[in-house]
Amino acid sequence: QVQLVESGGGLVQPGGSLRLSCAASGKIFINNAMGWYRQAPGKQRELVAVFTNVGSTNYADSVKGRFTISRDNAKNTVYLQMNSLKPEDTAVYYCNVKTFVGSIRTSDSWGQGTQVTVSS
Repeated sequence: QVQLVESGGGLVQPGGSLRLSCAASGKIFINNAMGWYRQAPGKQRELVAVFTNVGSTNYADSVKGRFTISRDNAKNTVYLQMNSLKPEDTAVYYCNVKTFVGSIRTSDSWGQGTQVTVSS
């Protein structure tokens, strides 16, 4: 079981920045995928940025060049630096961790979500 605690959401003006953090605890294995998804009102949850279990990094096209995902493996923490925020970035942002044994996914855990609102 993996527990996730998110922080860093809030209200920001267009063009501003926010940094989200997600601390993971529990059965975190070396082989995992960890990252961020978001869900806007009336829309499906979508991938924002993730570190995959095969060592790559994926970003949604809508955030490339503006958002940066990073991680501190010693702290089991992943961050999302969001710059040049737009009103369309408004959503609840969720941290996600998927653990694997080899190529078999063994768990899929979600944080409680943190609200990001971009508005003037």
